[in-house]
Amino acid sequence: MPDQTTPRRDQPTGSAHDLNESAAEFETFAEKAADKFRDVADEAEQFAGRAAEQGRDAAEKAQEVAGNFKVAVNKSLNDQPMTTLAMAAALGFVLGALWKK
Repeated sequence: MPDQTTPRRDQPTGSAHDLNESAAEFETFAEKAADKFRDVADEAEQFAGRAAEQGRDAAEKAQEVAGNFKVAVNKSLNDQPMTTLAMAAALGFVLGALWKK
């Protein structure tokens, strides 16, 4: 009597049912992977959008500060030209000393 637990060479090792189950498991895995990939892509897109928005806000604030600085320098030049020149020279000296290091 042949051992029924060991398949013979002329018999397939898996049944059609086993193959269908494996295919269904693979399809489920593929769907989960695709869903996860979409989630990660959505999160990356949201992060990039927030970063771009923060960059725009920072640029607007920098332009505002630069505009305020320009107005202050122009007012100082008109009201106290010698003091403004002395401050510019001192600032240039400090920056030059820092640059040299």
